[in-house]
Amino acid sequence: MAHGPSVGEEGNGKTAVGHGDVLEGEDGQVAKLPNIDLSHWKVTLPVGNPTEVEPPEILDYANNEVLKDFMYNDPKDASLVFMTYPNSSTANSSYSRTELREQMVPGRNDVNWTFVQGGRMKGTLSVPVISRAKDGKYHRTIIMQIHGRLSNAQKELIGQDDNNAPPILKIYWHNGKIRVKTKVLKKLKASEEEILHTSAWGDDEGYTFPEAVGAKKFTLEVIASEGRLEVILNEKDSVVYENIHMEKWGVFENYFKAGNYFQSKDKGSYAMVKYYALTVDH
Repeated sequence: MAHGPSVGEEGNGKTAVGHGDVLEGEDGQVAKLPNIDLSHWKVTLPVGNPTEVEPPEILDYANNEVLKDFMYNDPKDASLVFMTYPNSSTANSSYSRTELREQMVPGRNDVNWTFVQGGRMKGTLSVPVISRAKDGKYHRTIIMQIHGRLSNAQKELIGQDDNNAPPILKIYWHNGKIRVKTKVLKKLKASEEEILHTSAWGDDEGYTFPEAVGAKKFTLEVIASEGRLEVILNEKDSVVYENIHMEKWGVFENYFKAGNYFQSKDKGSYAMVKYYALTVDH
């Protein structure tokens, strides 16, 4: 797999045409641009405190000066590019991201879904550019998530300052393969109130799909339902979580995330993730 260009070299593919449009190049050939519906997504950027762009402003991302260096069209392959590097991070993280956050009601974070209601996210994407660490191994980035959220009543019950809950699912691009991590309860007999605390949950051992994706385009599908979570790679290989941990997780609200949540703080490191398609159903 090629190392890829450094930050700033991948500028030729940018365009100020809106998503879903068609662009005619200098040679007369027509290049299709990504047709991803962003009306139910906001994006967090690795700048500011950090900076967020919500609907409806995100719909005109191609003409947004704040977004143009981090989220832009590449008409060469009809992709939506998410570029990031270590800089600003959110309150509950030390890593930077150019990442979409689902908003079931545009502009609001307080309307979400439970596993009983269910949800499905499917994306076609690639990781064509990513830096290496000093040991020569590629850095890694999170490309999809299901993140938990406390309701206001739950937040007040445990005396927490915000609505943050753990992510039940993280999907990584890791050394050219797709790696899945979920949460497990540290004490299976924890009370309903204890379950609400982030400290009640630990990481599972993780699962790495055998197939290497490298820099190639691939498809990921995530299906959440009552007591069950499934991740499907390239519509053929699947890992299923159907256990007591998923059953207990039913107390939380959830939202999908997709993009480039870069897992490095090394100086000069960076990653690019391209999305060609992204859909969500409930």
